[in-house]
Amino acid sequence: MLTLVDCSNCRTPLQLPPGATSIRCAVCRAVTLIADPRSCPPPPSSTSHHPYHRPPPAPSPSPYNNHLPSGPAQSVHGKKRAVICGISYRNTRHELKGCINDAKCMKYLLVNRFKFPESSIVMLTEEETDRYRIPTKHNMRMALHWLVQGCQPGDSLVFHFSGHGSQQRNYSGDEVDGYDETLCPVDFETQGMLVDDEINVTIVRPLPRGAKLHAIVDACHSGTVLDLPFLCRMDGSGRYAWEDHRPRSGTWKGTSGGEVFSFSGCDDDQTSADTSALSKVTSTGAMTYSFIQAIERGHGTTYGNMLNAMRSTIRNTTNELDGGIVTSLLTMLLTGGSGGARQEPQLTADEPFDVYSKPFAL
Repeated sequence: MLTLVDCSNCRTPLQLPPGATSIRCAVCRAVTLIADPRSCPPPPSSTSHHPYHRPPPAPSPSPYNNHLPSGPAQSVHGKKRAVICGISYRNTRHELKGCINDAKCMKYLLVNRFKFPESSIVMLTEEETDRYRIPTKHNMRMALHWLVQGCQPGDSLVFHFSGHGSQQRNYSGDEVDGYDETLCPVDFETQGMLVDDEINVTIVRPLPRGAKLHAIVDACHSGTVLDLPFLCRMDGSGRYAWEDHRPRSGTWKGTSGGEVFSFSGCDDDQTSADTSALSKVTSTGAMTYSFIQAIERGHGTTYGNMLNAMRSTIRNTTNELDGGIVTSLLTMLLTGGSGGARQEPQLTADEPFDVYSKPFAL
């Protein structure tokens, strides 16, 4: 049975390794000293809303339980469940124009193309009237916890995020580039960001054998935002090799036997564009647009074909728009003003595989 201790600084419940006398918090980086692990406080009660708490089989009062799939069991493809988050940061200096459209487009795709029941999709946007659906840090944590709660073999889970992403210095030595990747909730300036370590602990590591999770993350610096062990490094011709991103510490960042695939808008050192300033183009994130276009145009056959098609769509978008100022603006958005490719969608996974033979399916 896991032993939980509260972080001495931010009070986040942490999983204490057997026999450990100290532990570093993945959220605030504080080190908590443990005199006697046997004296650690018990796990939170079933009424706790903290995302690290895995409640017993009896229903918890969490508002997300109201959205668990109901009725008869799904088809042989298993239960399908999704969390879709689009944040515009409206009325702030960080405002984005296309993120809520991204969320709506992704929901339409999942319901109509991949037959996800609407009742099994949790939407988090600023347009929601339910306070539990506003994309605050607390609500995002709750939604991610709900996504994997009770996950079983045959389940297909999706997490889509469109909004700001960032980086912060990593001090534990488990990042190849020395930085943790983060997602920015609507209240990140006061409550902080969601760090890749926490996202990994919450939705990656609990995934059981036979279950599958896809993340589609349209944000800056999002290449390894799920902290998955392997990144598919692909060149312009489609040739690829898997990079090993496993921490030097030996900490396992994979699953409990399930499969996880993450499509992200760009590499960790890149930024993602949207089309909010372009005429005759619906305001959306470039990555979300390219993901949906790849599927609609029949390129969603294998993971390699998906990744190639997404990159091609972003490179060729300027050819589908009006010329002049509009085209120049998009080019600057996608290249960072340098004229070179600055946004390249990435694929990471819990295990390396042949991307051109493994079928893509949500």
